[in-house]
Amino acid sequence: MVSRVRVWLNRTYAENVFFMDQLRRNPADRAVEIHVTHGDPDSPVLAAADTAELEPEDLSPAAYVEYALDQCARRGIDVFVPRLHQDAIVAHRAEFASVGTALLAPTPQAVAVFADKATAYEAVRSIGVPVPPWWRVRTAAGLLAAVEELEAAGHRACLKPASGAGGTGFRVITREPFSLADLDGFPGPQVPLDLVLRALERAEEAVDWLVMPRLEQPEVSVDCLTGTDNRVRLAVGRTKNGRRRGFTLHEQWLEPARRIAEGFGLHYLSNIQFRMFGERPVLLDVNTRPAGGLHQLSLCGVNAPWAAVRLALGDDPGPVPPPFLGQDYTVVAAPRPLLPVSVPRQRAYAAQPPLPAASAPASAQPATPVTRTHA
Repeated sequence: MVSRVRVWLNRTYAENVFFMDQLRRNPADRAVEIHVTHGDPDSPVLAAADTAELEPEDLSPAAYVEYALDQCARRGIDVFVPRLHQDAIVAHRAEFASVGTALLAPTPQAVAVFADKATAYEAVRSIGVPVPPWWRVRTAAGLLAAVEELEAAGHRACLKPASGAGGTGFRVITREPFSLADLDGFPGPQVPLDLVLRALERAEEAVDWLVMPRLEQPEVSVDCLTGTDNRVRLAVGRTKNGRRRGFTLHEQWLEPARRIAEGFGLHYLSNIQFRMFGERPVLLDVNTRPAGGLHQLSLCGVNAPWAAVRLALGDDPGPVPPPFLGQDYTVVAAPRPLLPVSVPRQRAYAAQPPLPAASAPASAQPATPVTRTHA
């Protein structure tokens, strides 16, 4: 009898409820149990899990590694898909292996390169993958100089944090003064240059931004599955042009993505994004984790999460070409259940077995377990 596979996702995105669904609907019909931890008691991934716990707050990276090792040992985790503190966790891969847990995550070197966008652009450019022009900015004077140079070349300037994910902090710089028109309708990404300059001049804390030209659509996110031998098993591009989404296997997107994934040890699941600069694709960003939209490859007949878990367990699926490309689509919101009662947040954590629920006060428990039974 084939044993069940126990998978843990930590602080993962809400959209990964679909990642979890795909693991359970794997083509091998193998039993999968999913453990999820999160800091938000109302995250839908907690309700979608077989077992779930709220994570302790304010752990240092080193303390989080200890927490994670304890979770893996106590829960019998076979495959851990880390998002929070991924850099600290992958540095301890051997320790996780010693408790029987495989990390579905890249090498420490790959995580370090792509944690900083400026470092990533330099590294990727060195292997011949085109990148947009960019300036690293920390002062008002530096911002103004970068914007003026871009505008002189006929480009619109935008800025984003040198590190970060999910498009947080992205803004398009405009010379238009702030007006009532900016208060009409939904908020947009545009921000007047004079307001940003004044905010920088008044700021007490330092900033670390990249300033670059506003790149054009389409945006193509290439989902890659790469083995520890640095060979890509799967590469499919997901296209985005306004509301319309689709898929592509065109080599102008896949070839540079494979070069990055194989050249930098982006093992297991990664997501490499491109946009257009003039007439050619250039790198936009690299995510060293599964993309939130990875499940959309199911429209191409591909179960990428399960292929990645197989690979992490040493069961190499070999090449995973999509049997077909799905039709164009769009993304709409849908309701997902939450836990019926919010669980109290936890303030501290000690690496020890949980006390029996009947005898341990809530404040003494390292985390609050929640168990769900799935039909």
